[in-house]
Amino acid sequence: MSGVPLSVLDLVPVPSGSSGGEALRNSIDLARSAESFGYRRYWFAEHHLNPGVAGTSPAVVLALVAGATSTIRLGSGAVQMGHRTALSTVEEFGLLDAAFPSRFDLGLGRSGGGPREPALVGASTAVVDGRTANGLRIPRPFSFAKLIGSPRFAMQKTLLLLPGAKAQNYTEQVDDVLALIAGTYRSADGAEAHVVPGEGADIELWVMGSSGGESAQVAGARGLRFGANYHVSPATVLEAVEGYRSAFQPSADLDRPYVAVSADVVVADDEATAGRLASGYGQWVLSIRSGSGAIPFPTPEEAATHSWTDDEWSVVEDRVATQFVGTPAQVADQLEILRDAVDADELIVTTITHDHRDRVRSYQLLAEEWSSR
Repeated sequence: MSGVPLSVLDLVPVPSGSSGGEALRNSIDLARSAESFGYRRYWFAEHHLNPGVAGTSPAVVLALVAGATSTIRLGSGAVQMGHRTALSTVEEFGLLDAAFPSRFDLGLGRSGGGPREPALVGASTAVVDGRTANGLRIPRPFSFAKLIGSPRFAMQKTLLLLPGAKAQNYTEQVDDVLALIAGTYRSADGAEAHVVPGEGADIELWVMGSSGGESAQVAGARGLRFGANYHVSPATVLEAVEGYRSAFQPSADLDRPYVAVSADVVVADDEATAGRLASGYGQWVLSIRSGSGAIPFPTPEEAATHSWTDDEWSVVEDRVATQFVGTPAQVADQLEILRDAVDADELIVTTITHDHRDRVRSYQLLAEEWSSR
């Protein structure tokens, strides 16, 4: 047995020719299946203005999935705090916990269109020719400057924030969330705030991060669990984990660092089939990183018609090279390499295929293989 559990991160992808409603129903079905396969958690990401991604509100989707499942932990991976307040977030998850007690993880993300966090602690793990000593691929960093500066991102911020509103400092937001749940929040004038439901909620708090900057530092300093995003920014996963561990201080809930790391995977009965099912991934990533928004996920046939330019490939190469695609044994081997390279306590896998049945099958095959190790 590997001893390290597998969990799921779901973006609620919309396949080409499908609809947001069908994507939502697919995610509910996949959550039921993941529960039966033995996955520990089922998380939803938050994305906006993406035709190919229907996961716009984690709390709403979590409420639907909670009613359709019974034992698997559910959570956000992550709520985007750049356009939210601590109070609205605690109120949403407080309602969820009141309806389905002790089942939710609240993952907080700094994301929201800001620049990449500078690393406060560099990675000490040696990387030679793009790989760690145990073989994990660490590509060159990708610059998100063009994406963040795109007209779509500017429009998204305009639509998500009230006129004249300014996002609160992220560390302050995390502290406010902790205080509101604990019932210790006080304003500058000494006024108390008590969230009902929400105060005293049995919620597991996480911080998600892609670098060794503010997210990793606040997660460590507050003794919270940390989710490192290898699937979003594979080049910086080592510095993110080391930044978190270097800052870690024990808390009432956690006496040692706890790291979950994410990966994109596609599993099939044979390598050729897995490669075919994953063939639309590059175009999908290109649509996101070009600033136009995620396209509906292509069929293998649609993907085969795309002629790649060198400039396009340079935009997606790091993500395609770090997607784990193959047979159950091949993908499990890659996940073990990732686990060992960052000393992960948990692995969070994301699988996107055009056909929902292939997606469910991928998670089933991986769970069966992983449980045998």
